[in-house]
Amino acid sequence: MSGHNKWSKIKHKKAGTDAAKSKIFSKMGRAIATASRQANGDITSPILRTAIDKAREFNMPTDNIERAVKKGSGADAETMENITYEAYGPAGSALIIEALTSNRNKAAQEVKFILSEHGFALAAQGSATWAFNKEGGDWKPNMTVPLSDEDGKILEALIEELEDNDEVQDVYTNAE
Repeated sequence: MSGHNKWSKIKHKKAGTDAAKSKIFSKMGRAIATASRQANGDITSPILRTAIDKAREFNMPTDNIERAVKKGSGADAETMENITYEAYGPAGSALIIEALTSNRNKAAQEVKFILSEHGFALAAQGSATWAFNKEGGDWKPNMTVPLSDEDGKILEALIEELEDNDEVQDVYTNAE
């Protein structure tokens, strides 16, 4: 009776990979819809082309990409906005959290909740960005903060939980 165990292992492994793909595809779909809204559905636009290329790096199906473009360019498209949150993590490491959301209040509460679960809070605007330079859409740290192994594990768990949130697109830190 060893056959049923192999199938259940495959089924659970596939469920895990499917959930991870779904999360990535939904984030990429939001990014494409926002870029499509900015470019008025023009696929030759550099903004939309970049978003589509990034989605293709994650092997997003063409059907999903086309649906996201139509969703962003349609008249009933919801307005998505980029929001940047700032916080301080373990050992004074700065965090910049970029979110893409249609509901600003919901996103703020979810980020606050995740931070509070780990014993941290949102910082005032501009309090963490001084430690970074924005280069090509990414935040590069000016200086780095050394972390102990224990603090590194806390920060890793915090960043992982933040990235699991549907609203959060990227998390940047200046920790080593």
